[in-house]
Amino acid sequence: MKNLKKQYIKWAVVLSSVFTAMISCQSDYLETDPTTAASEDAAYSSASNLMAIINGMHRDMYYRQNDSQGQNGQGGIMIMMDAIGEDLVFPSTGNGWYISTVRWQDQVNESSSYVFYPYQFYYALIRNANLVIANGPSVPVANAADANTVKLAIGEAHAFRAFCYYMLVQIYGKRYVPGIVNSQLGVPIRLVANEIPLERNTVEDVYTQINNDLNEASTRLAASKRLTKSHFDDKVILGLRARIALTQGNYALAAASAKLARTDYPLMDNTAYTAGFNNLAGNNEWIWGATIIADQGETFSNFGAYMSRNFNSTNIRQAPKAINSKLFLMFPSTDVRTKNFDPSGAHTSLALPSTYSKFAYTSQKFLSASFADSRVDLPYMRAAEMYLIEAEALARLGNETDSKTVFNLLAKNRNTSYAGASTTGNAYINEILNSRRLELWGEGFRLLDLKRLNQGLDRTGANHSSVVTNNLMTVPNTDPRWEFLIPRTEINANPLIVQNPL
Repeated sequence: MKNLKKQYIKWAVVLSSVFTAMISCQSDYLETDPTTAASEDAAYSSASNLMAIINGMHRDMYYRQNDSQGQNGQGGIMIMMDAIGEDLVFPSTGNGWYISTVRWQDQVNESSSYVFYPYQFYYALIRNANLVIANGPSVPVANAADANTVKLAIGEAHAFRAFCYYMLVQIYGKRYVPGIVNSQLGVPIRLVANEIPLERNTVEDVYTQINNDLNEASTRLAASKRLTKSHFDDKVILGLRARIALTQGNYALAAASAKLARTDYPLMDNTAYTAGFNNLAGNNEWIWGATIIADQGETFSNFGAYMSRNFNSTNIRQAPKAINSKLFLMFPSTDVRTKNFDPSGAHTSLALPSTYSKFAYTSQKFLSASFADSRVDLPYMRAAEMYLIEAEALARLGNETDSKTVFNLLAKNRNTSYAGASTTGNAYINEILNSRRLELWGEGFRLLDLKRLNQGLDRTGANHSSVVTNNLMTVPNTDPRWEFLIPRTEINANPLIVQNPL
């Protein structure tokens, strides 16, 4: 594939190049590279080659460029998920990146490359996962170590498939409604790496498959020791289970899974919290993430090229990212999380050159490696999220006592002056949710949370520019635009696909 440059594992190249661009239906409209049967056979000829495919998939998570530099792996989708919401503020249009997303123009345009981007990205990973799951059992093993490698590779493939379907069904399907049979349309469930047209499965069916894959991944990855935090292990699976259970309203499972997921991952101290969110390996709170290898990033596609405050690019100089001022002002200055945002926009500690535009409430949560190096470690899952899931789930179960015990651990870590939660009922749940908004700002959760909570969009009374948003300040929760349209390329190739309503 033309966008894959410096590959670091031979057979990851083979599989990523061959299969990454193929998704759930006929792929004549997608870029493909020629391959040979020998190449595919070699990819499944040993346990190490099988794991190399998984390594390549993890690399695609941070560097899998689609149509343009702004569509780069999971990081680009994280930006989209927050740009659609109200807490990530674009104070100017800058040089245009993600502005159509902020304006809600992408998800209603079936020909938009930004509608196609998540669809292609996640189905490409699913196809690779399906190939590993299908071919893994026949890979020759010479010893116990090989057998374990195959077991782990298949386990990670199931984890990938669960994660990808969880993202797809939330982006392209209607929200999951707890307590009913969710017969509304989700996305096609493809468990075989072929191109047979498939209908869209129901939201309920998709979540059933997600949980089945998590169960299989949990069994195969139990007590496993991963090489790096970019890979799945039992704690990441527990974290994903907690997320998904919260979305489904299974609060007992969400609370129990979140508690187990954060085991061995202590909350970071205040010094680490303001250090730039750029040390996956050295930060004990990070459960799952990605470190971009120095010679394998893409200068103007990396997450930090859009979300950092210090990289020297037109986008960062002209359109630094800010926090919703209403959200920021909910928290006292003693809360360390507010230190990652500057109400004045001066950021004197960064010694920004005069060419950098200054706007109020801009962020320095994410700091790139240098002015010339846009690399920023990507946070996919942190212990703080698990505290918040556990606290919210327990509160929704009516167990405020235990919920406050958990919530106070996080809140007092972030703000040593915090006296402890004193609100009750919905007011207390809102306190948890607002803390979640601040804690996870910029990490790709806001659209998914608004949809999960069945809330509308409200950007009013904050620091949003009507010029940037094109006057889109509110969207009711009943608006059909909460579901992205299915890409036109998919509809053209798959006669069984039904489009979402406009």
